[in-house]
Formats: sequence, structure tokens, C-alpha cells
Amino acid sequence: MCRPDRFGFPRTSAKSKKRVMGFQTGDIVKAIVLKGKKLETHLGRVAIRSSGNYNKKTSLQTVQGVNAKYCERVHLTDGYEYSFSKEAAISPWPKDQGLHAVT
Repeated sequence: MCRPDRFGFPRTSAKSKKRVMGFQTGDIVKAIVLKGKKLETHLGRVAIRSSGNYNKKTSLQTVQGVNAKYCERVHLTDGYEYSFSKEAAISPWPKDQGLHAVT
């Protein structure tokens, strides 16, 4: 997919990769950041970047520039939208705890 011009012809080239470091946009990930400004545990939807620094949209805010080495996949993207709570990000219980499908 790419952006078309006003005549419908491709204006830009398609992106080169769909997955970066094993993650895809829309995956729900848990990031436990151990050092730096974003020192916290984040649970949210990931937007990938080719650099390996991702944006995470949590229930409260968007956290930009979290490195992939701090991320652990909780749920693969499947086309549904999920809501999640702050308690689920902190809980040491199974990975999928706290995820609820939005209908």
C-alpha cells in the first residue's frame, strides 16, 4: 500500500517491512523500562518504527520512543480493538490478564 496522487498512480513506494524486531503495528505489548526518562511499566498497543523505537498507546497516554528490547508481546494483532487497565500492566500474573474485547 502507498499514497496515490490525484490520478490514482502510486506517489510513494510501499514500506519495506511489515514486522520490525518481531513486532507489528497493533500488537499489544508490555514494556518494562528499566532506565531512562520513561522508567515505568507500560501496557498498550504498539506502533512500530524501523529504528526499533516504538510508540505505545496506553489507556491514559501515548508513550513515544520505547526501545524494542524492553517489550514483550502480550497479544498479536487480530483486527479487534482491546481495552486494558493499568492494574494489568503491573500484575505479575499470566500475560493475557486484563484484556477485554471491545464490541
